[in-house]
Formats: sequence, structure tokens, C-alpha cells
Amino acid sequence: MDRRPGGQQVIPRPSNTVIEFDTPFDLGRTWAISEIADAVPGDHRPVLPSFPDAKPSAVLALLADGPNGAEVLLTRRSMHLRNHRGEMSFPGGRCDPGETPIETALRETYEEVGLEPHRPEIIGELSHLSTVVSQSYIVPVVARIDERVALRPQTAEADRVFWLPLAELSRPGTYHAERWGTPPLDRRLHFFQLDDETVWGATAHMLVDLLTRVR
Repeated sequence: MDRRPGGQQVIPRPSNTVIEFDTPFDLGRTWAISEIADAVPGDHRPVLPSFPDAKPSAVLALLADGPNGAEVLLTRRSMHLRNHRGEMSFPGGRCDPGETPIETALRETYEEVGLEPHRPEIIGELSHLSTVVSQSYIVPVVARIDERVALRPQTAEADRVFWLPLAELSRPGTYHAERWGTPPLDRRLHFFQLDDETVWGATAHMLVDLLTRVR
């Protein structure tokens, strides 16, 4: 199978990487927001960081209807940042004292791309996850908006903002997984190689969680 280019991002693969091509969702399909809304839990789990010093954070997986089904809003982090430079991500960041994850996700989205906090309709949450590099405990908040709106970076944190059709993630030659490390301590990472970008790391993990909930 021909693999899509994946852009120019440099990924720090270890020498003992093992690549896997089993896809955990259906190839060549589209997703409707109504399907996703039915599959994403509407309740909210408690924020329970899984290791000491993990900082509570939240991101917004924002969906809108497009010509080919649901689309999701992504940003590309600036190459000038200390952590995760040049990576594709959902808008989001650290929780301020007293904030809920929803409040954080909406505030950060407004600060990063200019979307007013009252516009998204909250659907629910995906599974929480922790990242070692940035010492974060992340709550992925899923929301929808009535129409795709033109958004652009509002700060130096991001240098690109765009709507990605979820159908692009299920195109043949797009998805693969990699195992980094030596068994039994290896870890599995997800990758989506698009025509001009590669989505991997925590963002790809959350996208796989989203797509595999809809059967």
C-alpha cells in the first residue's frame, strides 16, 4: 500500500522502532457528528493525575459538519516552543486554579484561535491521558459547532489552524502504529500521515479514541 507523504515534521524515532499496519477503525469511511455524539460519554470523570507533578490540562476536540462528514479543528504548534514543537494538536493548555476542564478548553481555544467560548456545544469527554514529556494530565473535551468558521492563530504558540475531515484519517495509506522501546516496556504510538502533515503522539491517540468509539 502506498503511504501518504506526511509532511516535513521530524519525529524522534528510536532505533528499535517496530511498525504495525493493523487499523483499529474502518478504512474509507466517513463519520457523522450525530454518530460521534452518541458514542462519546456525556458525563465527566474526576481529574485524577496518574503520576506526581502531572499538571491538569484540557484540550478541545471541536467538530463541525463539512462536505464529507465531520471535520475536526487542529493547530500546528510553533517551532519556537519548548515542548512538542511543530506537532499537530488540539487547542488547549494548562488548567488555571479553580477552572474546570471545559472552562480551560474553551478559554484556551479562544486565546489560541479566536473562537468565542459561547459558540461550541459540549458533547462529552474522551478518555483522559498523561504525557511524560510535558508532565501533563489531559482531559479531551469534545464539542461541536453549527458551521465551520475561518480561524487563525492568535498567539505565537501556533503557526497553522485548519479543519481536517475525519474521512482523511481513514484513507488507505494514512494510519499506522509504532512500538517504541524494548518489550515488555515498549509503548504503542499512533500516526496519521496526511499529504502535508503528520499527526502523532497524544493528539493521534485521542483521534484513535474518538474514531474507534463509533462502530
